[in-house]
Amino acid sequence: MERPLPVRRAGGLPVTVLVTGASGMLGRAVAQHLLTDGREVRCFQRRPSGVPGAQDALGSVEDPDAVAAALRGCTAVIHLAAKVSFTGAAAEFERVNVDGTRHVLDAARAAGVTDVVQVSSPSVAHDGSSLVGAPAGPADPRSARGDYARTKAAAELLALGLSTPTFRVAAVRPHIVWGPGDTQLVERVVDRARRRRLPLLDGGTALIDTTYVDNAASAIVACLRRMDAAQGQAFVVTNGEPRPIAELVAGICRAGGVAPPAWSLPGALARGAGAVIERAWLAAGRTEEPPMTRFLAEQLSTAHWFDQRRTRDVLDWEPAVGIDEGFERLARHYAR
Repeated sequence: MERPLPVRRAGGLPVTVLVTGASGMLGRAVAQHLLTDGREVRCFQRRPSGVPGAQDALGSVEDPDAVAAALRGCTAVIHLAAKVSFTGAAAEFERVNVDGTRHVLDAARAAGVTDVVQVSSPSVAHDGSSLVGAPAGPADPRSARGDYARTKAAAELLALGLSTPTFRVAAVRPHIVWGPGDTQLVERVVDRARRRRLPLLDGGTALIDTTYVDNAASAIVACLRRMDAAQGQAFVVTNGEPRPIAELVAGICRAGGVAPPAWSLPGALARGAGAVIERAWLAAGRTEEPPMTRFLAEQLSTAHWFDQRRTRDVLDWEPAVGIDEGFERLARHYAR
């Protein structure tokens, strides 16, 4: 069973957990899980988090003074804030994902924080080839695909490299997180399917695993509880239910009230086209997400699912919401 975090420190002061990036879907879910556990939660991001019961400290991880102010009085940090995109200037990914993480870690050590959960991504250890029942391999910025994965890999190595018995750091890599209110995946899938601009690649046969948002959030909080066993390590988190991409996309589309895609492109063609589109997007200075990138084409045309035994054993955690129940919750969300 998961062990509860202490509500108060020696001397009666409350345990306050700082959650960075809490205005996003996963960050809000993490903050809500902590509040349900009885923790005091402070949310740090550019705009109000909208999490009832949490304190808000507004600012950017690019501002070390704002980070230091947000961390005063905190004993633990869950660091989710990141630039998540398929395109953009490399320097911006570096500033937010690497320098921002460094600011959080430096300020956390100065504030006397004892535990940090670095929220990372399986892409930090993915070189573009298929992953079949894979373990959580080591983060490698040199082979990671694209600026997002490269900078997240560098940030994870930076964070885990600072882990000590008195400043404990662990990394959690949730894989393809989705759920109601998701703008990164669900809304894009539904919108493109509605406009008939969503092809499957290679028939959508690649087997992948995903993570329903409540499961990702509970795993992150479980890691904080189990820091004595988890420190210094990285854990991939998924639902443990790998399915063909076509089935997952169809489930999201039906929940959103649109027809699933009925056409397919060769994966090799999409990867080549994605590389060209990505370069053109950057050259034109466009900030919206392109319709395809090489990284996205790789994700849609190669298998990637992970062995969850070590994650569940060390974190003493199990996913509570299955894929099919997640689709039902998503359909109710769209029906409202």
